[in-house]
Amino acid sequence: MSPFLRLFGITCVFMLALVSWMLLGGVTTARTTDQSGSLSSRVQALWGSPQSQQAPTAALVWRELTNHEEEFTQANGEVTRKVTPVWESKSAVIVPNQTRIDANLALDERRKGLMWFPLYDVTFAGSWRFPIETSVPAGAEVQIGFAFPDAEGLYDNFTFVVDGVDVARGLRTEAGQVTATIPGPLHTGQIVTLAITYSSRGMTEWRYVPSRAVGQVEDFQLTLKTDFAAIDFPAMTLSPTAKAPRSDSRGWQLDWTFARLVTGQSIGMTMPTRIQPGELASMLSFSAPIPLALYFVWIYVLGLLKRYEIHPINYLFLAASFFAFNLLFAYTADILPVEWAFGVASAVSVLLAVSYLRLVVGARFALLEAGVAQLLYQVGFGVAHFYDGYTGLTITVLGILTLFALMQLTGRIQWSAVFASEPAPPEPTGPRPAV
Repeated sequence: MSPFLRLFGITCVFMLALVSWMLLGGVTTARTTDQSGSLSSRVQALWGSPQSQQAPTAALVWRELTNHEEEFTQANGEVTRKVTPVWESKSAVIVPNQTRIDANLALDERRKGLMWFPLYDVTFAGSWRFPIETSVPAGAEVQIGFAFPDAEGLYDNFTFVVDGVDVARGLRTEAGQVTATIPGPLHTGQIVTLAITYSSRGMTEWRYVPSRAVGQVEDFQLTLKTDFAAIDFPAMTLSPTAKAPRSDSRGWQLDWTFARLVTGQSIGMTMPTRIQPGELASMLSFSAPIPLALYFVWIYVLGLLKRYEIHPINYLFLAASFFAFNLLFAYTADILPVEWAFGVASAVSVLLAVSYLRLVVGARFALLEAGVAQLLYQVGFGVAHFYDGYTGLTITVLGILTLFALMQLTGRIQWSAVFASEPAPPEPTGPRPAV
């Protein structure tokens, strides 16, 4: 077979493999998207949604008698005015002058199909001091409102202590919020204290919102403890003022301490997530043509140097062994742990290629030159997908090493002679046979 025809055949094999990988990547992405949509709602219904706990609100409320004036026009055009005394509700917001929050997050990851869900248990304990700094009208009351982070969530061991008295039993919940009323008599300078505790659970992230919109926070301290080391913070949240490993080495203790802060941002924690099997399978499929291209170049040049007759059909079977890795991984990753699925798929792919090349060109070439190359290009590049940000660097290093090796191996080759047209066979000598 002429060199040009051989290269054309290898290129056709590569393009066929490319199309196959794109189709497999698309199917895997669709499976992952379908599972993500259906399973996320089911997990949230069972476990809970991302929680964002807002600070409680307090207000001084009273009723004030005011005169309501109305105008009436008579039939003769005369305008009369009527003044009616009306009771109107008035209120004045009370801003806390001290906040103490203690929260503990315990990670509880669950897997369903091709998805890992970062679930967590949270124990929350908060206390606030609300000073009455304005003059207190007659009959005024203090109303305290507290909204749960999830209106449909589960809250165990809930306490609502106002001025040392737990009034949680008498509270009514409406639209995920409870309201407590503190009757008078009240006086200026009085401090209303509030303490709330509960245990709940959610997923993905947890937040505490110290102020609605942009507001002022005084004497604020929030301590957050985690039982995981891979901490991260959601977008538009405040960084902690102090961070230290927990004494039991199970996670971190984070502190947010502010004397007087004006902000509209919240405080939060993003739960660590494992490698998503579906996303990993899709990425491996879409990037698979890169290691296959390097592998084909390596096998072609070595076959040329060692004068092995490797036909494009042989390349077709090698491409199929590479494709078997992605196909097997895509359909075992939702059954086995992702590391096990990757190991099984890698072993099967390498075994297919090495055992086949052993028959085509020999055991030494199959095990050393081809087997090691497949471990580097396919398995090594696949392992890089387990670490964020290393896939590009890995393929760059592999490409440069391959380029260096090929340059050293082919530096003395006369490529014009390699790609020269094969000479025509000589004409037979002697008498021609009779017709």
